Amino acid sequence: MAWVLILVAGLLETGFAVALKTSAGFTRLVPTLLFLVFAAGSFTLLSIGLRTLPVGAAYAVWTGVGAAGTAIYGMAFLGESTEILKLVSIGLVVAGVAGLQLSGGAAH
Repeated sequence: MAWVLILVAGLLETGFAVALKTSAGFTRLVPTLLFLVFAAGSFTLLSIGLRTLPVGAAYAVWTGVGAAGTAIYGMAFLGESTEILKLVSIGLVVAGVAGLQLSGGAAH
């Protein structure tokens, strides 16, 4: 269950990164409020997950999901480049996240 919380927290990290981008430096109200909600939710779920998971693996998965999700969102919806090196690098991040979860050090 803790890993599910970390994965959802990572998705919320994607949400707060996108909201931060669209907030135009906190000058637009709705994206700024979304940033606050997504950030609070992400950090709360990360905190709960860290009660039972090792910090290194959990933090790496949280940031990996957030980074990959944000990059994919940017390519799909914000017109960011889809160069092959970028796609391969996202794949490596996802592979690293999967590797951490499959490793023996993923739980106490």
